Order: sequence, then structure tokens, then C-alpha cells
Amino acid sequence: MKLLIKGGRVIDPASNRDEIADLAIAAGRIVAIGKLPADFAPNRVIEAAGCVVAPGLMDLAVRLREPGHEHEGMLESEMAAAVAGGVTALACPPDTDPVLDEPGLVEMLKFRAEKLHQARVFPIGALTRNLQGEILTEMAELTESGCVAFSQADVPLVNTQILQRAFQYASTFGYAVWLRPNDHYMGQGVAASGALATRLGLSGVPVAAETIALYTIFELMRATGARVHLCRLSSAAGVALVRLAKDQGLPVTCDISINSLHLTDNDIGYFDSRMRLNPPLRQQADRDALREGLADGTIDALVSDHTPVDEDAKMLPFAEAEPGATGVELLLSLALKWGQESGVGLTRALAVLSSEPARVLGNALGTLQASAGQLVVGGVADVCVFDPQAEWTVQPEALRSQGKHTPFAGYELPARVRCTIVGGQIAYQAA
Repeated sequence: MKLLIKGGRVIDPASNRDEIADLAIAAGRIVAIGKLPADFAPNRVIEAAGCVVAPGLMDLAVRLREPGHEHEGMLESEMAAAVAGGVTALACPPDTDPVLDEPGLVEMLKFRAEKLHQARVFPIGALTRNLQGEILTEMAELTESGCVAFSQADVPLVNTQILQRAFQYASTFGYAVWLRPNDHYMGQGVAASGALATRLGLSGVPVAAETIALYTIFELMRATGARVHLCRLSSAAGVALVRLAKDQGLPVTCDISINSLHLTDNDIGYFDSRMRLNPPLRQQADRDALREGLADGTIDALVSDHTPVDEDAKMLPFAEAEPGATGVELLLSLALKWGQESGVGLTRALAVLSSEPARVLGNALGTLQASAGQLVVGGVADVCVFDPQAEWTVQPEALRSQGKHTPFAGYELPARVRCTIVGGQIAYQAA
């Protein structure tokens, strides 16, 4: 299949490229940007005038609900949602049913995902058996079957000795450990500690739940040399600690979710269960610090934290409702909205969705490392074409994901994806 993307604004944050140019694709690779080979005869031309041609987005937190919900066809719906949002590669947390702690489960997930010919799936293996925090998984075997890192998802690892051993194992083989910093005992509430949680009578999660966990992680990193990615930071104090750890040379990266980037605890309003999220929405000062940290590079990546939740699970009272929201289709638009509001511009907004997540994954990408998250001649053709001028209103029922609950329902957002190309094949094209 030979494709020609014609007359678009090619933006590649990794190489600082920003120009009006044609982009030619053949045999799953980018063969030219700008001047085309004389003998290039495309099977299909995509008119991209007025559109941005960017690297395919990489989302480091997308729950596909498989294994566990095969009967509902959730893999199909969530992958369709991903490519409709311009996401060409996604990392999938291990808190599936059963948990991703066996090589066979990982291989099955990858096989089923590849059959769909949509986004690339990078499974994250469980750090401990069944996420129970007692017995370490066989990380080497899980890596061979396709895992790119190891995580406890949202389940805190209470036993610090086991966490230390996990770090030693990972460090020996050069694996990355992904952790959400949240103290087990202090982090069991349903909303951020503060005036609003007190007024609504909701159990609070103090900032200290995050910072205490961070101090523990950093000390164990110093002792073991392990590489850690922190998932979903939520507080100003957390950002300050990460900034300090990076200044000290610790091999740490981190991400934040689109929810924490745009919303605060005030959005809970009168017990709106769509705002029941993990981590909980914090105060405005925290949100401002997260925005600043993403702009200056302290925070490496922006994720959708896509968690499709059943209708029934959100109809419960706030404290009992299942945490999570759908978000993979909104990721690009919400990143660009932040880029506009904060003044960092289009290139930085795209960098936190493409080249920076690719850098976080690093050598776990294998042969894709040289070209994932960027547009390079000879590199893999994962491309997102979007119209930056288009505006749209979020209508939950129109989303492709089976999870219709989003805190951004009714929001007016910039940019619409026109076409998503994965490995040189058109995975999505807007009607």
C-alpha cells in the first residue's frame, strides 16, 4: 500500500520539524517527507491541506478490559476508540481479569489486538502475582512474551521489602517499574482532602498519601538503581519532589492524566459520580502546578487514563461508584486545549503525546525505538492527521468506547482527527 499525505503541516516534536510538506508512505514505512521520489506512484492520496500531520499518539494508560470482558467485545470497541482519537500505540495496565501475570495471557492479548489491525498494544505486566503484593512475577518471562514494564496498577504495594526486591530484580535486567505513588493506609479515601470533601462528608486522600509514597520510592531507587515511571501524579508537592529527584539524577519519569490537567475537586459539584476518579481531583493550586510541570518538562507525558466503566457502576452514590472515565478519544483535543491555554503551543502539546511517551518506554520498544513517536524517513509509518481548526462538543453517546462516562461531557474542544495510519495502513478515517 502506497499512501501520499498531501499538503499538510508536518509537525514532528522529536526533530523540531514544522513545515508544509507532502509525506509518502510505502510498505509500512515513511519513504519521504517533502521532496518525493521520482518513481513514487501512490495507491491513495489523502488531501491534508489545512490539517496537521503529526506522529501517531502514544497513550501510556488505556484499559481495554481484556482479558475479562471478551463477551462484550470490549477490545474491539476500545481499540476503535483509540484510533478514532489518533492513538496508534497504547500501554495497557495489568489490572485485568485475570491479572496480566502469566506469559500466556500477555501473548493472547497481543494476538487478539494484532488481529484487529488497529493500534499497537504494549502490555504492562503485573509486578506481583495477582497484584497481591506477596510473590514477584517472572519478569523475564513476561518481557519475552511482550511486556514493556511492570506495575501494580492502582493497587499499592504495602510490603516495602517486596518492593525493594522487585526493584532489585527489575534493575538487574534493566526493566522499568511503573508505580502510582499512593500510600496504602492514607490513600483509601474517595476525594482529595480539603474543604470540599469535608463539606460533602467524603473520606479524603491527603497530599501526604502521594508524597510519603514518593519518598519511599526514591529511597529504594537510590539503593537499587532501578528505573521508575510514576503514574498519574496529582499534587503540587508531588511535582516538586519529582523535580528535585530529577535534578539529583535519579532515573525517574512521570505522567499525569487529562482529568488532573483540566479539572479540580470543585468540579465534583453535588456528588457527580463522573468525577469519581483515581487519583482524586485536587485543588486549583495542584492543577496549576501540574500544568506548569508538564510545560517545563518535569512531567514527561500526558495520558488519558482511559477506564471504561459500566453504566450501573456509575449510578451508585459517589463514594460507592467505580472510579474511572473514558478518555482516549479526548486525549488529543484536551492536550491541544492545554497548549492553547498555557501558551506552550502546538509542538509541546504534541510532544507529551508522542516523542516523550516513546522516550519513557525507551528500549522496551525494541525495533520500534528508533522511530516510534516521531516522523523519520525510513521509520515506521504511524501517523495522525487532524484538523486543528475544527471544534466539537463532547457527546458521550457519540463516543466509540463502551464506557460513556466522561467528566468532559458537554465541553467544547478543539481539533478533530481526520485520519489515523498504523504501520502504513489506514486504521481510521473520519466520514
